[in-house]
Parts: sequence; C-alpha cells; structure tokens
Amino acid sequence: MEELCGAGAAAPLRGDVEEPKQGSVLFLGGNEVKSSAVVKYSSAPPQAAFARLQEKTDLKLPPANWLRESAKLGPAGTTILGNNKKSKPFSSFGMAYDFIDSVGNDVDVVSDSENIKKLLKIPYSKSHVSMAVHRIGRTLLLDELDIQELFMRSSQTGDWTWLKEFYQRLIDQKWQRKKKSKEHWYQKAILSKFLYYSINGDGAAQPVPSTSKQHQEGPVSGEGDEAGEASWPAPFEMPSSLSEDPGASNQGSVPVEPSYIVGHVASAPKEQNLTTLFNDGENSQGLKNDFVRNILWTFEDIHMLVGSNMPIFGGGRYPAVSLRLRDNNKPINVLTGIDYWLDNLICNVPELVMCFHVNGIVQKYEMIKTEDIPNLENSNFSTKVIKDIAQNILSFLKSNCTKEGHTYWLFKASGSDIVKLYDLTTLCEETEDKYQNPFTMPVAILLYKVACNMMLKKNQNKKHYGTIRTLLLNCLKLLDNGRHPQIIASANYMLSELFQLDEPKKEDSTDFPINGNSDESYSEEEEEMPDSDENGSYSNSSDPPDDNKAVAIIKSVGELSVPEKYKSVHRIRPSCAFPVCHGTEERCRLVLNYVLEGLKSVDSSIKKESDLPAADPSTPIPLKYEDESTSGGPECLEKQMALFLDKMGSFQKGKHSSQSGMIPGSWQYKMKLQLILKSSKAYYVLSDAAMILQKYGRALRYIKLALQCHDTYCCLCASMLPEVLVFLCQCLTLCGDIQLMLAQNANNRAAYLEEYNYQTKEDQEILHSLHRESRCQVFAWATDLSTDLECQLSVSCKCYEAAYEILLFSNLKSQNPEQHVQVLKRMGNIRNEIGVFYMNQAAAVQTERVGNKTVSTTEQQLWKKSFSCFEEGIQNFESIDDATNAALLLCNTGRLMRICAQAHCAAEGDFKREFSPEEALYYNKAIDYYLKALRSLGKRDVHPAVWDSVNWELSTTYFTMATLQQDYAPLSRKAQEQIEKEVSEAMMKSLKYCDIDTVSARQPLCQYRAATIHHRLASMYHSCLRNQVGDEHLRKQHRVLADLHYSKAVRLFQLLKDAPCELLRVQLERVAFAEFQMASQNSSAGKLKTLFGALDIMAKTKGAFQLIKKELVAESELTSEGKSAAENMSPTDSSTSLNKDEALKLLSIFESRMSFILLQSIKLLTSTKKKTGGINEEEAVLQTNKQVYSLLLRATANRSLTLLERVEVILNLLEQLSQNSDTGSAGIQ
Repeated sequence: MEELCGAGAAAPLRGDVEEPKQGSVLFLGGNEVKSSAVVKYSSAPPQAAFARLQEKTDLKLPPANWLRESAKLGPAGTTILGNNKKSKPFSSFGMAYDFIDSVGNDVDVVSDSENIKKLLKIPYSKSHVSMAVHRIGRTLLLDELDIQELFMRSSQTGDWTWLKEFYQRLIDQKWQRKKKSKEHWYQKAILSKFLYYSINGDGAAQPVPSTSKQHQEGPVSGEGDEAGEASWPAPFEMPSSLSEDPGASNQGSVPVEPSYIVGHVASAPKEQNLTTLFNDGENSQGLKNDFVRNILWTFEDIHMLVGSNMPIFGGGRYPAVSLRLRDNNKPINVLTGIDYWLDNLICNVPELVMCFHVNGIVQKYEMIKTEDIPNLENSNFSTKVIKDIAQNILSFLKSNCTKEGHTYWLFKASGSDIVKLYDLTTLCEETEDKYQNPFTMPVAILLYKVACNMMLKKNQNKKHYGTIRTLLLNCLKLLDNGRHPQIIASANYMLSELFQLDEPKKEDSTDFPINGNSDESYSEEEEEMPDSDENGSYSNSSDPPDDNKAVAIIKSVGELSVPEKYKSVHRIRPSCAFPVCHGTEERCRLVLNYVLEGLKSVDSSIKKESDLPAADPSTPIPLKYEDESTSGGPECLEKQMALFLDKMGSFQKGKHSSQSGMIPGSWQYKMKLQLILKSSKAYYVLSDAAMILQKYGRALRYIKLALQCHDTYCCLCASMLPEVLVFLCQCLTLCGDIQLMLAQNANNRAAYLEEYNYQTKEDQEILHSLHRESRCQVFAWATDLSTDLECQLSVSCKCYEAAYEILLFSNLKSQNPEQHVQVLKRMGNIRNEIGVFYMNQAAAVQTERVGNKTVSTTEQQLWKKSFSCFEEGIQNFESIDDATNAALLLCNTGRLMRICAQAHCAAEGDFKREFSPEEALYYNKAIDYYLKALRSLGKRDVHPAVWDSVNWELSTTYFTMATLQQDYAPLSRKAQEQIEKEVSEAMMKSLKYCDIDTVSARQPLCQYRAATIHHRLASMYHSCLRNQVGDEHLRKQHRVLADLHYSKAVRLFQLLKDAPCELLRVQLERVAFAEFQMASQNSSAGKLKTLFGALDIMAKTKGAFQLIKKELVAESELTSEGKSAAENMSPTDSSTSLNKDEALKLLSIFESRMSFILLQSIKLLTSTKKKTGGINEEEAVLQTNKQVYSLLLRATANRSLTLLERVEVILNLLEQLSQNSDTGSAGIQ
C-alpha cells in the first residue's frame, strides 16, 4: 500500500492532520487482531522499487553510492536507511510537540516503534528493559532510558549520581559498562551496504574496492557512538551565553532562559491568541522529531502515535514491502518474527522481502505476507497473546503512572522475570535539586504546550477547563521562577484566563462540571494505593527487600500473556475537576492571585533600574482621601478631565513609557500588558458585585484599582485596541454609577469610608507592580471619595462624559450602540439628578428668605444651573429616542418653573398682594413644559405611570394658578369679569387633566382636587351673583352654574370618606345660596319651597356628621385606654385627621343656620295655616319643625355639651327632619 506522502519537499508539515486513507484489519491464525495505521507525516520520497541483487553479490564490498546523498533517499538523507539507529531519549517529546492535538486526549501512547516492540516482547525476551514513562492527561510518553549511557555520563560529569547509587544499591551492585562486540558493528555495516545496493537501481550494483577499513566500519560505528554520546543532554541548567530574545542581546546581565523554552503568550484581550513561540533551540536538546514517519497506529483499542525509521520499498505484487537481510545459517526466532510483524503492522506494509546471505554473499530472496509471519517455522507466536500483552502493559502503566509531571522508570533486569516501576521524581526529590532529572524541562514544556493547545479550543469545549488547569499547575510545580519566568508568567496568565469574568451570573454553577470527564481526569496529588487483583500482582509489599522503592511490580512476565490480567479497574480519581467558585468574589480573587504570580515572574526578570520608585510590597500604598475643602470643586474637576482627555488623545499618536525599563515588544512587555488588563477586568467585576450588594465604599475601592491598572496599561501601550477602550468606558460608567450611589446614600458615609480605605496584601502587591511602570494618578479625579454632595454628583457626571468622549473620538459609537445608549442614558440621568439638586437648593434658599423680599442672585444662579442641567439631560434622552425619561425631565423643568413662580410670589409679601405677571409667566412656562412632556409620551400606553404623573402635575399647575388668581385677584391690572373668566378656564383645564375615573393610588387625590375645583367655581359664581347687578341673563347663568358646581362638589366629597368638614362647608354654602335666593322671592309659597329645599340640604349632611362622630368616638376611645398611654401621646399624635376647630366652627354655623331656617319655616307655615285653615300635611310638618326647633334651642343654650354630644344632638334632629321631609315637600307642592 502507498504511504501518504508527497515527493521530497512536498511532504506534509508536522502536525498537519490528514484523513485516514489507509488501514487494515488482519485475521491471523483464527484470532482476529484489528490493526490500522495512518501516516501523519513522512519525510521519505515516493517508494522506489528495490533492486534485486544478483546471487553471489558480496555485501562486504561497499557500493558506489554508499553513504552519499541521493534524490531517492529524500531530504532525510541516510536516516531513511538507519532502521537500527539508536533512539534518542526524548524522541517521544519531539513527536508530542509536533502532534500536540493528540496528546492528553485521543492517544494512549506516544513512542518510538522500537520501544513499543521491546515492551510487547517482554514475556519472550530475557534482555533488560529500561524506559522512562511520563503521563500527560490520558497519554503516556515512553522513551528509552539507556542506563549504560546515563552512567557513562555520570562518571564524566557527576550528574545522575543519585540514580547510579540507587541502581547499584538495589539492582546491580557490580555494574560495569558492556562493550559492543565486533560482530555487532559487522552486522550493522553489511546491512547498511545491502540497503544502498538495493536502492542503486542499476540492476547490478557496482562494488567499490575497499582501500581501508575506515570505509567499512568507521562511519557506521562512528554514527552509533555519536548518536549514543549526543543522545543525553546535560541536566537543564542556565547557559550563561544564551539570550532568550535574539533582539535583546544587549541587555547585559539579564537573567535569561534556555533557548528551548516556550515563548510568550501573545494574547489579544478578547480572542486569546495563545500562540506559543518555541525556539528552534529545543532541537539541540534532543527534542527534535527526526523520525522518517510518524504514524497513528490503532492496535485493537489502543491508539498510539509511533515514530518509525523502517525503510519501505515498492515492488512485487504490492505497492509497499519491507526489506530484511538474514544470515542463512541463523534461523528466524520468535523475537525476530514479532519484530518483523510489528514493524509491518505499524507501517501498514502488507509484505516482507527477505534476502538471505552467508558470510556477506547473497544467496536468495523470499517474499512473505505480513499475516503469514506469525506462522513461520521456528517463529510461531499467537497474535492474540501479543494483543493481551499490549493491553496488560498499558493497563499496568495507566494504573500506576498517575502523577502528571513525574518521571516513572519501568525496569526489567537482564534475565529477570520481574518488572518494576519506580517514581524517579520522588527519588530525585530526596536529592537537593529537582533539575538533576533531565526530563523535568521537556515534561514542563509539554504540559504547557498541551494546555496552550487546549486553551485555543476552550471556547468550544469548557469541559476541558479542569484538565487545562491541572496541566498548568503541574507544569508550574516543575519550574523554577529564577530560571523560567516566561513560562511561569504565561502559565499563570492562562490559569487566570480559565475563569470567565464576564459571564452571566446564572452560569456560575453550570460553567464547569463538578466532576471532570472520567476519561480525561487524573490525579495531580494522588497517594499511591496498594491496588491489587486476586493474585496480588500490584502489591508493593512482597518479599524482596528492594521492593519498597518501587511504585508497582509485575512479579512474573508470564502474567502479561494472561488475557485481561491487568484491567484498568484502577479508575484514576477525577480530581482535576475545575474548582467550583461559590461566588463572583471568590472567582475574581483566584484570578487576581494568578495575575499577581504572573506579575512577580515578569518583574523579577526585568533588570532593576536605579531610578525605580522605591516601594515596599508589605507597606500599604495610601489611598488619597480628599474632602471638599481641598478638592477644589467642579472647576478643578474640569481641568483634570481636560488633562485626562488630552492623554487619551495621545494614544492615537502612539506614545508610551515604562519606568521599569521594559523594552516594548519583549515578552515581559507583552505579558505584563495582558496581566494588567486581566487584573483590571477582575477588579471591575469585583466592583460591580460590590455595587449590587450596596457596598459602595468597597465598590469605589475596586473600581479605583481597576482604573489604576488601566492607567498603567495606557502608560505601556503604544496603541489602544477598540475592546480596551470599550472596557475603559465600562469602568468609567461604573465609577459614575458608584459616585452617584454614594451621593444618594450620604448617611452611611463613615461606613463607606472604612470600606474604601481597607486593602488586602494581594492588592498592595499588585499596586506595587503597577507603580513600577506608572504613577497611576490619571483617574484620581474619578475615584476619590468626597464628602461633598455636589462634588460627588459632578464627578459622576464627568465619568459619564469621559466615557462618552472616548466613544466619540475613537469612532466606537457605531460599533458599540448598546454602550453608547447606556452612557447617554446615564448622562441624562445624572444631569437630572444635578438639576434636582440645584432646584432643591433654590427652594431651600427661598424658604429661608425672610427679611429680604426680593429674589436673590444666588437663587437665580441656582435656577440657571438647574435649567441648564435639565436641558442637557433632555437632549441626551431625545438623542436616543427615550421619550419616557425625556418626559420626566420636562416634568422636572416644569417643577423648576413653578419654584421660580413661587419665589416671585413670596417676594410680593401678603399686604395688598396681587397675582403678579412674573408668576403668570413662570406658571405658563411650567404648563408649556408639562404639555411638551405629554407630547413626548404621545399616549398613556407608552408609560401609564409617567403619563398619569405628568397629567397630575399639569392639573396642579392650572389649579394653583387659578387659586392664586382667585385669592389674590390682580384687580389693579384686569377687570373682575376678565379675572373670573381666566380663573374659570384654568379651573376647567385643571379638571380636564385630573383623572377621577382611573383606579389608582392617586384616585382619592384626584377626586378631592376635582371636588375642590367644583367648590371653588361654585363659590365664585355664588359671589358673582351676590355682587352683580343688572344683566338678568348673566345672573341666571351664574345661578345655574353655581348650583351645578355645588352639586358636583357634594357628589365628589361624598365619595371620599376622609373629608367630612369640606362636605359640610359646601352644604352650608348651598344653604346660604338658598337663603340668598329666598331674599329675592316675594311669594310665601316660593319662600317656603326654598326653605324646605334648604332643610333638605341640611338633612343630607347627616353622612358628614356621622363621619365626624365616628372619628370623635375613635379618638375618645384612644384617650380612655389609660393614663400612661395618654401621657405618652404627644399633642400632635392623633389617629384621626379631623380638624376639631374647623368642625366646631362649622357646627356652630350649622346650628345657627338651622335655627334660622326652622324659625322662618315655622313663621311661614303658621301664617299659611291661619289663611287656609284646616288640618293637613303642613300641620304635621309644622309640629315637627317646632319640636326640632325647641330641641335645638335647648341644646345650643347648654354650654356644657361636648363636641361629640352636640354632633349627636344634630344627628338626632336631622333624623327627625328627614322623616318628615317627604311629607312637607308634598304638601307645599
């Protein structure tokens, strides 16, 4: 089958994901073994057909092309033929770096094919096995741990002595280096020559006469030795000559990292472009992936990323074959068979070509299908057993290699049946320096890279947050801040990025699953558990004394062949679940903790400049507190605001400065920018949360910290990203909100001040880091806690204005319409607040004005300020089509006009007072604003509450104006008739806007107002009738109007249960109106009719007297409850709203009028009786009236009666009258 690769340079790049285009399922010996392979990367050229060598070809002679470059060899050069080439100790890391997507997730094992084969041959082989195992997520990385090379190095450099001592003490006391035999080098040489002959392609290969033995053995053995020597890097130390940044070589003695370390995380604030910039230097540490091909091999249910260098040729019946050289005198054994079979499976090669030789002389070729390899003579093996071995080994390793970042050592001594697993990291920690373990850095980098890769996809899959966090925490455990500040800063930044600060509150509990995905979960701090199956295979308490250091032991390699002997029942506990934060504050504090660690790493790596501000992290940075005496008021604010906006404008010109000497573009610079921005966001969210809890002092402290972070960001940043400017707008808007709430809650100022001045150690340290770059004073005008109300309101307004200006000059208005609308809405609101503040001040000045009757300039100034604020606020709301709020501000402007009118009214004084033109002017202006407000709303449905409110205010204004014109008629300027006409019009308009029908909390008020208007109009027409002479038509009209309005007033007052005195007064005026009419009547019958009408009116006042009685009884019950209660009650305390004086006055008038009318009726009835004679209905009425009159005279004569008793007498009399009222009226008719 063809490999998935192009010719030469057209090979796919490492890391490219290719569709699986090849795979196979093999059925071998009746046992089904599933195997499929996908070539993920290949550096080999298209397969050339192998050249069949003629018999008797002497392989001891080198061919003409030996060890030379050739197009057919491809870019990998001689490595394509180096199938026996020694594996590098970090080969799995090289592959993992290139296929980072697969690590920690889909793939179970990453390793060199040689290591895989070695593991699967354990039960068949007596040779030793020594491998390093690392866990990254659910992936295991396997690398050869060549003890020989390791200890040779230890002898020369003194490194690894701890492992050498451990090895000698527990495993092999007489360790000595085993030298490779001449036979070994001979076999390598003839294999190399054979392969070069086979690709010559000229039919008969041309041998070259050998002139020296160097040709035969030199290069090959040299290759082996060099590979061996170079394969182990020194333990990772800081090379003094290396510079982390090619452009930063002139930084002198800047502490730098090794050249293989990850670069900074360049991240835009919203889209986390977590691009990891690795230096090529990692290749020099043996971390390069230099396999000819990388294959994703699935063997049964095991997914492996395998590196292979096996030469593959074209030819035969199949498009791909593997080529092997065999000594005819040595039969194939099981180990060789397994070797060939696995190589072909891994590379998906369907056929094997074997060339047999005797002493280097070619004898014959033989072709064998891959599926036939297990059945070769002398090489029989069961593929099912190999499958079981693979599953058992994987289960054993997965169950015991549980700690991420730890280096495990799988070891089987030569000739031994026992396989042991040690945790080298734990053993190494017993020595001084963890960097004595050379795997520390590659593991840390890989953990970091896998986390970076997962972060890129984090928006699509939040369930991985727990895994990413664990990867990063384990990475940080392996690193030393002094040596690797860049990765530490970057990892801490990524950790902070995992906590989403801008998510809706409701998602707090659902963002992250409490238990991670069981597949991807693994313990970061798991104690070793003596897990064992029934045979005790995992027990670490067996007899040999050296077992106490081993994590786990396989007592006999034979166990590996038993199906499912080692199941993965040892489910790794899902302890990498993302921490569940129980609130916004906890989440933000975690973020700030990571940010602080990142900032410390960045700051520690920057050269200390002598002119840096000397600040001690443990000393709190004082938060400036100004009161109104020092702040300079709004004028000072204007200057600070102008300076701020000027600074904001300078961002467009690309100015920036750093006090600490950070070089723009360096990793420190980029990382610090991101960390500062993250801290700013965290403080913003904390401030917002405190605002919701009404902790306004704390909210101001947090927003101050957020803006200080932002100030530092601005100092460093050459150009402001739109997202950052929008965020600054949000900060300033929130700051404005907080200042407004502080102004509205001035009574808690002491508590807020205490909250504001409190500081945590973490906040102090972050501030200390910020002060290395900037003075952090640009936003001081917005975040100081003032004690002056006007100042707080002004600051709030300036915050909103600043936010609006930023949106304007950055052209962000159209891109962020919501933000724009929010800012304008708040500007309108704060201007309304300031307008109301000045309006209330003006009203206060007005009430205090006693001696000086003229309007003061202070008042006029306050009016102007208030009016200007309202006007600006109206413009703000109108610009965003907010009709409701615009209407409210128009309403407030109307109220301001009424205050102006009242001021002019007070200026007149009460003596000979008249309704002035200035009052009329301001009241009419107020009416105009209220009408504008109604026009702004359009109809009641838009906002019923506001609509009703505006109507009420409009009605009140008309009513007040009419009342003042009626009470203080401007007779010096206008005729009486003109005034009456204007009053009547104003009253009718007031009635028009007074809604008495809609059921609401205001309905009783509206009914009272309407009743009062009808009463006043009736009184006015009554008065006109009394004073008017002449025009009979007009008099008749006034009489009808007075009667109409009196009856309407009575009807409305009767609906109200709390206005008995007003009802009584109206009825008494009606009685007076009847008396006035009677005076102009001549006939006795007419007079009698009018008198009975008056008595009828009086009888109808019974309801009013009953209400008065009810309130008096309630009051007397309260006073009779006990002396103590009476003593405790102040004179003003009363459960009733009855005005006793008013009631007494009205009762006296009522008694006198009733007495008069009864007397007149008795006189008239008596005279009528004498004239007509006889007994009729009138007689009964006369007797009743006399009786009532007699009782009334006695009651009024008795001065000792209380108000309640007098009311009861009147009620009794009215009862008697009402019984005879119908009779009387019938008789008169």
